[in-house]
Amino acid sequence: MATAVEHGLVGEPVLYRVEDAMKALSLSRTVIYEQIRAGRLRAVRQGRARRIPASAIREYVALLEREAGGDQ
Repeated sequence: MATAVEHGLVGEPVLYRVEDAMKALSLSRTVIYEQIRAGRLRAVRQGRARRIPASAIREYVALLEREAGGDQ
């Protein structure tokens, strides 16, 4: 049976609040929501709360890196 560490459940949050994603990405609330609406940053809803999966943050950074690589 896999442990919590193997699933990434210890240390790094699995879901980030928008405020925490803002800090992690150094983006404003407006930009975070714009990226969610544009489909560039995935988010999930838990009741009325919107959460951003850690994997979505990694994917968003990778997207930005790919886009930056295309400009060189």
